[in-house]
Amino acid sequence: MEGASDRILEAANAETPAAERPPAGAGEAGEARNAEPQGEPLLSGGAGTAQTDEPPGEGLGHHEAMENGEQGSIIEDNKTLMWSMATFHETIQSEKLHLDLGHFPRKAVQQDYCMPDVIPVRVQTDSDTFQDVAVKIERPTFRKPFLGGFKNRITGVEFHNAGSQTIPKKRPEKGTTLFCRETQTVFQKNKRQQTANPTSTQMTKVGLYVSNVTDKLITPGKYLTAEEYHKRRLEAVIVLQKYFRRWHARNLVQKLKEEKRLRLAWEAQEELRKKKEKEDKVRREHERRLNPKTKEDFELLYHALKSWRQEEIERINGTLTGAERKAALCGLLEQEAQLIASIGRHKLNADEENQQKAVLHFLSKCAQPKRWKAYDGKTTEMDTPYTLRARELLEIYRSVTMNDIPQDERIDVLLTLRCTVKEHACELTKEIVELIDREVDLMSREVKECNLEGLRKRICTLFLQYIKMPEFNPEVAKILKVPPDPLKLYKNVNFCRSCENYLPSTEFPVPANSRTIGRCHLCCKLDNEARRRESFLKYRLILENLRKSEAGYQDDTKIVFLVQLQDLQYMIENIWSCQSALSACSDLCDLVMVRWDKQQEWSPWNTILLTKDEADAHLKLCNLQEAYEAAFIHRIKQKHIRAKKYFAQIPAMTSFLPRSDKQANAS
Repeated sequence: MEGASDRILEAANAETPAAERPPAGAGEAGEARNAEPQGEPLLSGGAGTAQTDEPPGEGLGHHEAMENGEQGSIIEDNKTLMWSMATFHETIQSEKLHLDLGHFPRKAVQQDYCMPDVIPVRVQTDSDTFQDVAVKIERPTFRKPFLGGFKNRITGVEFHNAGSQTIPKKRPEKGTTLFCRETQTVFQKNKRQQTANPTSTQMTKVGLYVSNVTDKLITPGKYLTAEEYHKRRLEAVIVLQKYFRRWHARNLVQKLKEEKRLRLAWEAQEELRKKKEKEDKVRREHERRLNPKTKEDFELLYHALKSWRQEEIERINGTLTGAERKAALCGLLEQEAQLIASIGRHKLNADEENQQKAVLHFLSKCAQPKRWKAYDGKTTEMDTPYTLRARELLEIYRSVTMNDIPQDERIDVLLTLRCTVKEHACELTKEIVELIDREVDLMSREVKECNLEGLRKRICTLFLQYIKMPEFNPEVAKILKVPPDPLKLYKNVNFCRSCENYLPSTEFPVPANSRTIGRCHLCCKLDNEARRRESFLKYRLILENLRKSEAGYQDDTKIVFLVQLQDLQYMIENIWSCQSALSACSDLCDLVMVRWDKQQEWSPWNTILLTKDEADAHLKLCNLQEAYEAAFIHRIKQKHIRAKKYFAQIPAMTSFLPRSDKQANAS
């Protein structure tokens, strides 16, 4: 240490001019007085302050100051180098100067070490072999996290814990948010403490009186053991449980009462709805019987006539005998004949109205534009010259058939019709033109409207015949029942043995189990009105509802569209006995057929007859074995076997039977 101090002092003296050097005696005296701490001011590593034994007034004391090389800021005596906040790439330059420059004109410079980017490191690879390895120094690219530390209470200096130099690796993303236990779990800690509450008492003594009016006399109570304490706590818990259970039971009862009230209100509403539906149905049937218009209405009339006749015959047979019975039967026959005649008159009136509606429907069908669905589900319409021609003829026909219009408008309509039919020269158009001229002439002579009805009907009939000719209305050729080409009549034409007419195959009812062509629709209708007088309206409604519901599944079902009305009637009457399988309800208006197993397509061996409400509940079931009893399931399976045996005789149905049933039928 002394040798280093001597070298530093010599360097300082060399830099100082001779005039400024202190006398030799003074220097020797200074060195003598400062012999022990000779090198301490320069080599001291404290807080930047040198301590000497001499007082500062004698010129031997010194003061040191540290200055930042870049910023020039002076560090105080009580600060450390950490206070300078130097970065990794900066260099700290410190100077130590003695205040007494006359005696110690010296200056020491200390420069911190700056590590290069690459350093050589010698590594021992063997017992006597070494290898130089170049190590690259990684500069920190981020601020190291604070890892804690401690603080000096006296100096106020903070010391931080060191951090690792390795950059932490990022965990791979798992796609889910993870939480540590510290963020999810709440740790609670109970700690009892007694707060300081200093008090003082004052007693009565000689010279001091303290009033005892407000004093209370406290006597110790009965000692409570642990068993008694826990017993009392248990009794209190039981009381709380009683009140809680009472509250819970009251809420439960209130909930059950509310559910019962809603259930009763729903049942009453359903009862009113069913009653109203029944009344509406009876009113509609009564209206249909009073004013029959469709084929189903007349079927209901004949069926009601049959029921009335059977009731009267039973009454006559039960009350009368002999000649009186025969006379009553003859009177019943006369009443039946009168009723049949009345039904016939209603049928003639209905035929006239229905014929006019059928003609308008036929012409509207011809005038409809071409429609098709695009890939996006939208419907596209297109008018062709043929559809425009049919629409023009439809408008003219509607104008011609209108009644109670002014005479001027009627003449305009007739002139439009005359110009339309005059485009084609033939016997039919000539006759129409003559009739038009005749009506115009009669109207000019002010003939009454009632005398022109026959002439106007002839004009309408001939114009309708004109519209139905493909030469004048090409669009009608696709809708006519009798094709204009005679060669097409030889295809799909059958002979009816009852009326002895050759009719297309569409005019014959073909049950699924039939092997030959029977009677046509008209002959079957006449036979039903004369003999059986059955009403197929209810069975037709059941079949329509079944096909509509099956179309909603969209699973390409086919069997339901092969089953005809007669086949469905046989199933309902002979297999299901015209009643619901669950409630035995025999009202066919309220019965529907649905799938037994909704996962498979409908078939006669996968169906069940239920009411509408029962069918809705049945289709919501997921497991039939858990919902129904084994005896009920066995009874339904037996009905399915009977239906399968009946429909196995039909060739069109054999392809839909299971493979085991096909083999059994073949054997």
